[in-house]
Amino acid sequence: MSPSETLHWMEHYHCPPYITLAHVFHAPQGWNVENRILNQYALQYCIDGAAEYPVEDQHYLTQKGDLLFHRPGEVHSIHTVEGEPYVCASIVFHFGAEPFPFDSVFQNRHLLGRFEGHKLERMLNELIHYHRQPGLSAQLKCQGLLLQVLGESADPQRQSDHKERTNLAKMVLVKNHLIHHYPEDITHEDLEKISGLTRNYIILQFKQAFGMSPFQFLTWVRLQKAKELALMTSLSVGEIARQVGYSDVHTFGRMFKKKMGVSLTEYCSSLTTHYLNTKPRLSPEPEGSAASKEYEA
Repeated sequence: MSPSETLHWMEHYHCPPYITLAHVFHAPQGWNVENRILNQYALQYCIDGAAEYPVEDQHYLTQKGDLLFHRPGEVHSIHTVEGEPYVCASIVFHFGAEPFPFDSVFQNRHLLGRFEGHKLERMLNELIHYHRQPGLSAQLKCQGLLLQVLGESADPQRQSDHKERTNLAKMVLVKNHLIHHYPEDITHEDLEKISGLTRNYIILQFKQAFGMSPFQFLTWVRLQKAKELALMTSLSVGEIARQVGYSDVHTFGRMFKKKMGVSLTEYCSSLTTHYLNTKPRLSPEPEGSAASKEYEA
């Protein structure tokens, strides 16, 4: 049989690929790319540091070990993170006129997983090394390595779930520390020790998990506690301020009014007035009754 007669048997075999770029890039501080469109496929492997990587309408934060993929025609940007390096391996390639079923391999995924310490990391290093070498032998090795990389990253649950669970667990630790230590003078260094992550990465991950930065959440916790103390105790504004972590009552007062639109005194007064105007007139419950016990509890 001629080769052309065997092609319909080999629907899962695809060639070439053609690799047009394979290099390591050290981004300078403040480096960014906005709304770039490539005409080829691209793999971006984060060797060190972190970068925000929006692709189309999806936003990704890539950290050391993350492999990201985007297709021809997809609008993407790269934003370095302040205080973080960004070193990445970039592989740009295409399949010429030959179709390749990327949609069935990767579905709609861009972030393919975390491969720090995985053999895929070694494959990428070898691919970049051979891409610099002349000759057919080096070219064939590059093609073989790229296909192995694509095969290794085809599992949609590949280590990305583990990373997400690990990061979420660390953010829960940070959140619990803020809740339990809100009266204290908490610093970014405290949160770094708890999570083992850098300041900027904590901020990005916490926002992603809870919709606000750690210190915005701390302010919210203090605000809720201040309202509770004002309604349930006879403490003065200054005493409440100290109990929720503010040594200066004026700073506390400005924070409360900025967040609530009224001062703490005005807030309590409005609630007390509303309660008195809406409180139902009930006869006292007999001492020892179920309702009396429930109220006392």
